Amino acid sequence: MKVIGLMSGTSLDGVDAAVLETDGETVQGFGPRITLAYPPDLRARLREVIGRLAGLDAAAHPGLPEAGKADSVVLAEQELTAWHVAAVRKLGVAADLIGMHGQTVLHAPEKRLTRQIGDARFLAAATQTPVACDFRLADVAAGGQGAPFAPLFHAALAAGLEKPLLVVNIGGVANLTWIGEAPGEILACDTGPGNALLDDFMLSRTGTAMDLDGRMAQRGMPDRALLEAWLKNPFFALPAPKSLDRQHFADALEALAHHATEDGAATLAAFTAEAIARTTLPAPPRRVLVTGGGRRNPAIMAALAGAMGVSVEPVEAAGWDGDALEAQCFGFLAVRVLRGLPLSLPGTTGVPAPMPGGRIEQP
Repeated sequence: MKVIGLMSGTSLDGVDAAVLETDGETVQGFGPRITLAYPPDLRARLREVIGRLAGLDAAAHPGLPEAGKADSVVLAEQELTAWHVAAVRKLGVAADLIGMHGQTVLHAPEKRLTRQIGDARFLAAATQTPVACDFRLADVAAGGQGAPFAPLFHAALAAGLEKPLLVVNIGGVANLTWIGEAPGEILACDTGPGNALLDDFMLSRTGTAMDLDGRMAQRGMPDRALLEAWLKNPFFALPAPKSLDRQHFADALEALAHHATEDGAATLAAFTAEAIARTTLPAPPRRVLVTGGGRRNPAIMAALAGAMGVSVEPVEAAGWDGDALEAQCFGFLAVRVLRGLPLSLPGTTGVPAPMPGGRIEQP
């Protein structure tokens, strides 16, 4: 099938749209891809929604996330969906199916809650194309972590590559997929913060939500004592699979209040790299491929290479497109939704059995 995948990640930078041809098990080819950057007001609205929902107690709000769908949530969802429609139209490709991940605004798998906003019904009507959505709900409802969801796509892309292979995605939250030599040997988990903490820190210090090319971090020195204190968080002692909400380590920023901007950025870059490198894996990888915005931060990449002790390269070294990978993934998973194939496995999210999921909105 010719499919369009749409992804709006935890970095809140925009919507990625990508075309691929797939049967949901193998990938036959790729088409064009684009990114539409969100305007500052939408980013601010999404940040406000995420911050507000993160503070709600599921016991007090048993209808979440629908009970929380009001005022700013509605406005954010409407505007977010309009940008998804615009992305599909800008691609100008007639597709058989669209995969819409939406924007995660609440992820609390320990409470069996996950919420992605985005109006799939409106998107289907506006594009006159069926839309697959709600990829994570069944997994979380069954006791899975609901993340990460790219491992099956990573494994399909990596069919001809040397293994064990580690694919690391450094978005707002960082996650990894370990692919072993035996067929179907996959382990995945969130590892800790990706770019989200660094972006939020830079926004508070400079007004720009990124450390462009890692320039600030490269001029600073990591606070090793603070870093080791952070790495004692109970999350890091948990075995994989495990997952995080974007806000899980938000309190870490308070500890940097009196640090120079350069040193704070260096500490956060090192935190991302060390959390990835210290994740327990079934066997050491022979190669590490990095996708997500973090692959463009030389400070993070250098710290990761130093901590891993093996070749660490952007996914482009394997011929993959790191700017399109997550969007392509949800196109791939959309076909699996249509075919009733599993989207997650016990080794990727901790779900009890291979778990299909999602639903299809017709035009």
